[in-house]
Amino acid sequence: MQQGPDRNRRPSDRPPFNPRPLDARQIALRLAAIGAIVLVSGTAFAYVGGWLDPQRLTPDRIVNALEANSGVHEGFRRNHAKGVCVVGRFESSGAAHDLSTAAVFAPGSTPVVGRLALPGGNPYAPDSSVPIRSFALMFTSANGEQWRTGMNSMPVFPLATPQAFYDQQLAGRPDPKTGKPDPKRMQAFFGAHPEASAFLAWVKTAKPSASYATESYYGLNAFYLIDAKGARQPVRWQLAPLDATAAPAAQPGHDADYLQSDLQQRLAQGPLRWRLLLTLGQPGDPTNDATRQWPADRPTIDAGTVVISSSAPQSDGPCRDVNYDPTVLPQGIAVSDDPLLAARSAAYAASYERRTGEGPPQGVSASSQSTKPERAQ
Repeated sequence: MQQGPDRNRRPSDRPPFNPRPLDARQIALRLAAIGAIVLVSGTAFAYVGGWLDPQRLTPDRIVNALEANSGVHEGFRRNHAKGVCVVGRFESSGAAHDLSTAAVFAPGSTPVVGRLALPGGNPYAPDSSVPIRSFALMFTSANGEQWRTGMNSMPVFPLATPQAFYDQQLAGRPDPKTGKPDPKRMQAFFGAHPEASAFLAWVKTAKPSASYATESYYGLNAFYLIDAKGARQPVRWQLAPLDATAAPAAQPGHDADYLQSDLQQRLAQGPLRWRLLLTLGQPGDPTNDATRQWPADRPTIDAGTVVISSSAPQSDGPCRDVNYDPTVLPQGIAVSDDPLLAARSAAYAASYERRTGEGPPQGVSASSQSTKPERAQ
């Protein structure tokens, strides 16, 4: 309640507010306060960008390390540079819909645009140069939500943190004399990272396959499925080939680009299919460490089938302008506490900005470029 002589005065009866002009001292103080705010904001921005601490790990430093190892190939991705676009659909079984509100898990069909590729930054590498293949997918539901995921044909990731991954790139930098990493330096690196033991054991027996179609692909990182009541279920996913004719291991006599040739031959005979399997984590299963597999007895849900019906060159196909950021998720799927996820997202964005700013890959005409490239996430 108002008190004093102004108690009954109407707002319109009050005298107008006429502030007194600020004197020089007051103006100086206000400008100093504004300057302090700008300085603090600028300092925070510079810190995030890594400008104040040259040793701080940033997305650009990670991408720079990848470029130093594989060279700069303008217009290409800085990792998984060699690949091919694929198009198809996801036929949901509906079995996962009780665990997640994501529209992609409701019974029905969802369009997908994918990319099959090799790891590494050299788009001209022979297909037999590494035993790993990758499969990235973008599901686009009718409500406009997208789910993007990048998977690899290895059951575990070698390292658990972005810093360790960056240090591996430094350790693996090719020797100018041999063009290959120094074996002693690599041995010392892995000796200091015992968490890589499961991956190294897999590598010892892994052989490059002569077909993308026969590989299983693992999401590696953990996520959460969220149901209609908000309950969160830890999950990892993988694609398992369905009815794929066996392929031999890559042989010296294979052409350097045999994977794409094999893909085209198989698609000419009909669509390729993979089952989308969701492994449900239980209490105590690590969600923040991609180097550790969950126990083999964990429940698995067959969420549906990925069907690939056609392919296209990566230079002008539908996957070219897609940033397969694994943190682009629909409602009903959420990221876990795995530190690799945020690092992957940031590094993918840095790579995307570089390659789209460079124009078309060498040897590809400018007319093949999309007029509506997607912005980096």
